[in-house]
Parts: sequence; C-alpha cells; structure tokens
Amino acid sequence: MIGRLSGTLLEKHPPQVLVDVGGVGYEVDVPMSSFYNLPATGERVSLHTHFVVREDAQLLYGFLTLKERSAFRELIKITGVGPKMALAVLSGMNVDELAQCVALQDTARLTRVPGIGKKTAERLLLELKGKLADALPQAGGMTATAGVAADALNALLALGYSDKEALLALKQVAEGASLEESIRQALKALARKG
Repeated sequence: MIGRLSGTLLEKHPPQVLVDVGGVGYEVDVPMSSFYNLPATGERVSLHTHFVVREDAQLLYGFLTLKERSAFRELIKITGVGPKMALAVLSGMNVDELAQCVALQDTARLTRVPGIGKKTAERLLLELKGKLADALPQAGGMTATAGVAADALNALLALGYSDKEALLALKQVAEGASLEESIRQALKALARKG
C-alpha cells in the first residue's frame, strides 16, 4: 500500500499530476480542491495517497490533507460510488462544505456537482450521515448539532424561505443552540434582511 508520496512535482494536467520520487514518476489523480493548492512544477510536494488495484489498472489518488483522503475513503465505501465519482465530489466542494452538506442534508448543493443526480445525492447524504464526523474530527462540532441544524433548515423551508436564505440565516445561529432557539435566531436574521 502506498500511503504517501514526497518528491518533485514534474507535471500538472488536471486532474492528474506527475510526481518524481527518487527517479520514479508516479501519475496521481488529485481532486481540484488539492490541485489548486499545489506548488509550482519543479517544486517539492507531499501527497497523502490512496492506492486502488483493479483487474485492468493500478490507480493512485493523492490529497494534500488527511481530511481530504479520509472523506475520499468514506465516499468510496458507498455502494455505487467509485473513485472517479468521489474525486468529482471533492473537486466540486471542499471537505468542510461536504460536511456541512451532510449535516444539513442539503441535496440541492450536492446535485450541483457534475455527475451527481438527485437519487445519488440522497444516497450519499444518507450513507455519510454520522460517518463524516468520525473521519473528520475538525468538523465534529458542526456534525454534533447536525440533527438540530437539519430540523431548523426544514422548518425554515416549510415557512417558505428558499434554501439559500435558510442556509445563510442558519450560519448566524449560535453553536449549540436548541432547535427552538436556532429557529428563533434564524428568523430574527431573516427579519433583519427583509
């Protein structure tokens, strides 16, 4: 198992990079969230990797952070989600955005990722519920109150607010607030805008 590569970044052709490690060039597929933060070609780079062996290929996926690799591994555990789709998800949003999507059960945001339809998005959100918090300790605070946030979001949507309005209002709610307090604070935030 190849867990990490450190070497010189030789080429960048999205989504693939070529990393020279001791004279051996490794082709590594990376999500765009990592790709945009890579150093210039010719500079040193270190990537956390996930190695996939298939009947017809051996593929290496690379990530700048352990958070990204953990999210990738959680995604590919889901039935019907392969490495390419997992890479597409992480290219369409960063890990924190994905954790927020899962916490708020935001199907609409996930369907904006190319190749993700409504049914796939619903399956991803259902399967990732609770699992992303374990894989991503940094997102733990947000996912601990995921049920409250999701219920508050649904309440605001039922009152006729758009997804965008409701999500923006919920961002202004104090962390750890109860469901009733979350809805109250969100409604106050919406009233100030209106």
